[in-house]
Amino acid sequence: QVQLVESGGGLVQAGGSLRLSCAASGRSFGSYVMGWFRQAPGKERDFVARISRRGGIAYYADYADSVKGRFTISRDNAKNTVYLQMNSLKPEDTAVYYCAAAAGPALSESPGSYDYWGQGTQVTVSS
Repeated sequence: QVQLVESGGGLVQAGGSLRLSCAASGRSFGSYVMGWFRQAPGKERDFVARISRRGGIAYYADYADSVKGRFTISRDNAKNTVYLQMNSLKPEDTAVYYCAAAAGPALSESPGSYDYWGQGTQVTVSS
């Protein structure tokens, strides 16, 4: 069982930056694939980024095309925390952002690949 709590959302002007954090409680944080999703009003929950579980020299990360080059996902297993650094924000990035943990491989970008979810944090980008 993993409990996830997001923080760091807020209101920012277009072109600005925010860093989201997701603190996890429970055991074996390093064994989970961690992901970020977002959901705008009236829309489906969309994949944003994911980072592989502990193992090897480096972590593997991938991103939705819409955020590549602007967002960076990272994790600190010692702190049981995953981050999403968001730069060059655009009004279309406005959404509730959710942190998620997957016990399985999470090879799909579908939310169904993830087992645990946080409550979400609102990000609003003004033009």
